[in-house]
Amino acid sequence: MGSIFSSSSGASKEELATSMDKAKEIVSSAPVVVFSKTYCGYCQRVKHLFTQLGVSYKVIELDKESDGAVVQSALADWTGLRTVPNVFIGGNHIGGCDLVTAKHQAGQLVPLLRSAGAVKTG
Repeated sequence: MGSIFSSSSGASKEELATSMDKAKEIVSSAPVVVFSKTYCGYCQRVKHLFTQLGVSYKVIELDKESDGAVVQSALADWTGLRTVPNVFIGGNHIGGCDLVTAKHQAGQLVPLLRSAGAVKTG
């Protein structure tokens, strides 16, 4: 078994720990957080869905962050998901586009968003 810390970003253990702390701080700072990349079609789908639903959400465009690759590796260590989008609602990891879409189609997404205070209950 290899170390998880030998990430594709080439980050050191310390850089990953710092980025993990940063990711956790970001996740706790908003009801809905989407770790994204500007050119990602799946990210666009999730952001479009949230906009249609009137969701108040925070987006971190990893390709625009100087430490984006290290944050993405830290997220992979934390969540098991290396790809984007990487979505959190109410501080809980939801997953990527397919899981968010599946929750929406099953009628489970809006209640999660409401309980997190990200959409109006009206």
